[in-house]
Amino acid sequence: MTLIRWHRPAPAIARDFAGARDGMDRLFDHLFETAAPRGDVAPAFTPSVDIEESPEAWLVRADLPGMGEKDVKVSLVGDLLTIRGERKPETLSKDGTLHRRERVPGTFERSFRLPSPPQGDAVTASYREGVLEVRVPKSEQA
Repeated sequence: MTLIRWHRPAPAIARDFAGARDGMDRLFDHLFETAAPRGDVAPAFTPSVDIEESPEAWLVRADLPGMGEKDVKVSLVGDLLTIRGERKPETLSKDGTLHRRERVPGTFERSFRLPSPPQGDAVTASYREGVLEVRVPKSEQA
């Protein structure tokens, strides 16, 4: 049996692999960013959400600008909290001309799995100044 001595890869090859990896990272970053890739193309509407945990409950806040309470539905099935809604398109005035539209109308759905069983019958929600706030108390088991 012959043995072949192993040699560490040359630094140029290592740099080539690092460059390829950086390129792939940039590609995937661009695919999943929320901003429009070009100035004339708007992304789909996805509301921003904050989730805060206290010893007693989870507090979920969602930014829903320009939406009314009737346009949003909140459901809790088991440990899955879902917020869905629709931002309706605004109508243009008869004599106005639209030059740019970045505030995209459409439907959205965001779902979050809670890490421990919630107390589903005590969930409360409020909507004020474009911010939905959902309070999900933890169960006694949690």
